[in-house]
Amino acid sequence: MMPPILNPRVYIGLLALSAILWLPLALQSSFVYHLAIQVCVFAGLATAWNIVGGFAGQLSLGHAVFYGIGSYSAGLLVAKFGISPWIGMFAGAAVSSVVALLIAYPTLRLRGPFFSLATIAFLEVVRLLVTHFEGWTGGSAGLNVPLQIGLPWMIFREKWAYLLVAFGFFAVTLLVAWLIRRSRFGFYLIAVREREDAARAVGVNAVRAKIAAAVISAVLTSLIGSFHGMYLTFLEPSAAFSLELSIQIAMFALIGGLGTVAGPVVGTVLVLPVAELARGWLSAFGNGTHGFVYGMLLVFVVLFFPRGLVGHLSQQVLRLIDRLPNGHKAKAAEPARPAVQRIATSLGQPILKAEGLHKRFGGLKATDDVSLTLHEGEILGVIGPNGAGKTTVFNQLSGFIRPDQGTVTVRTGVDWSSPRSPETFARAGVGRTFQIVQPFAGLSVMENIMLGAFMHTRLRSEAEAVAREVAHLTDLTALLDTEARSLTVGGMKRLEVARALATRPRVLLLDEVLAGLNPSDVARAIEMIKRIRDSGVSVLMIEHLMQATMALSDRIVVINVGKVLREGKPADVVNDPAVIEAYLGKGYTHAQAA
Repeated sequence: MMPPILNPRVYIGLLALSAILWLPLALQSSFVYHLAIQVCVFAGLATAWNIVGGFAGQLSLGHAVFYGIGSYSAGLLVAKFGISPWIGMFAGAAVSSVVALLIAYPTLRLRGPFFSLATIAFLEVVRLLVTHFEGWTGGSAGLNVPLQIGLPWMIFREKWAYLLVAFGFFAVTLLVAWLIRRSRFGFYLIAVREREDAARAVGVNAVRAKIAAAVISAVLTSLIGSFHGMYLTFLEPSAAFSLELSIQIAMFALIGGLGTVAGPVVGTVLVLPVAELARGWLSAFGNGTHGFVYGMLLVFVVLFFPRGLVGHLSQQVLRLIDRLPNGHKAKAAEPARPAVQRIATSLGQPILKAEGLHKRFGGLKATDDVSLTLHEGEILGVIGPNGAGKTTVFNQLSGFIRPDQGTVTVRTGVDWSSPRSPETFARAGVGRTFQIVQPFAGLSVMENIMLGAFMHTRLRSEAEAVAREVAHLTDLTALLDTEARSLTVGGMKRLEVARALATRPRVLLLDEVLAGLNPSDVARAIEMIKRIRDSGVSVLMIEHLMQATMALSDRIVVINVGKVLREGKPADVVNDPAVIEAYLGKGYTHAQAA
């Protein structure tokens, strides 16, 4: 893969960004300087917001609280104590990080709009506090920043100096967002945004990732707010802690493309100058006419570019760039090699135990004293009629449901551990798939598999190498650059298996991995499962396709009405009258006897 610094897309992007600097210098217009500074500030704010709102998918509608904290912290320290805003902005960033933690820690453990509502509530509370303490903040009348000219005070006579500083803040924010997007942390955020359960199944601590994104976003927003407050030289609660400002920066990211690095910048560059010009040209028609421009642009993008401008146009732009000399070329296929070396283990030792599992949902007893054991090098089939409790048992074996009674233990080396959550099960060596496939649809096949590989490495290059090896094992090598949403059902099923295998599990739980496949995909999946077992991974599979289950399984466990009905060799289980009755009813048994 081409190093990022050699990619022509990088140079084209840097050239486009440099226009924010050279265009005002060429025109020498105060209004153009002001417009360029505003573009840098709001592009930086939108990029910072995009880390939590786009990458992590957590809608922060009161994000201006961090902007206001940053601007007031720097302004108050200058006005009251004569401390440079270059120091004050870090004090504001520290306060913002604490506030972000207070908001995110309780709310991001829940699913729903709680984080969004909490940010709005904090925004209003802080605005009222700033208005109330008039002796310190100036109250609703606002606070004038002392006009001390010079770099230490972040106040200049020349507009170009402001522009350089604003561009510096913007460039740092953009660099942080770019580094996050390419890192393991960025992959984790996108995984949590798209499918949190699937992310937890590959070892991602979803709560910790979301909280970290909220804190990083708050710190960057606060730093930019400190500079902008010094640039305006006047701080007012209704402007600094404004819900309108929060919505505005979120809208720039939405128009450009949520979850992309360039999206917030493109949205700001396209919308902000138009709105500012509309504010000047159309002000005679009524105050707030520029808001009409925002609204019309937003409606247009939502209707015709639902993935944002960057998300919609990126494929066409990439095709154009790839035609350039030294553009991105598809990597030649590497010679096939074994994805996983066979692990030398003494077969037959227990590796996963479930003992006395009980689980109730209200008055329904889903599992009733279920116990089973999986051995090394074994394929254990779990079968039973619909509604028997198989999926509930499966979810208890992977940490997604905690049993009311009983334990699930995993052998790690010579010791046994009792994981308590999906991510700790994954780190203990238990991988799983889902009955309804849960690919990360916006990512490529390569990136989906890399998410599993990141559990054991932080390096992107190592994760890519693991992804290629696992793709060979699961017949996905030819599809590595394909978006996951474009795969067939069979491809998605294999992709889930590949993602789980990339975590290097010793136990693989397969939940109806053959369901819905055509005969050729079934045959391919059966061979894949055999290869997985031969690589040293023990397999526990729930399956309704009886012929395949009987052919693959070393042992069968039958579950009916939440209990273990029968356990043994496939030939013994399939001929057991109790099993036949559970599947076909008493009438069939009586007819056979007659």
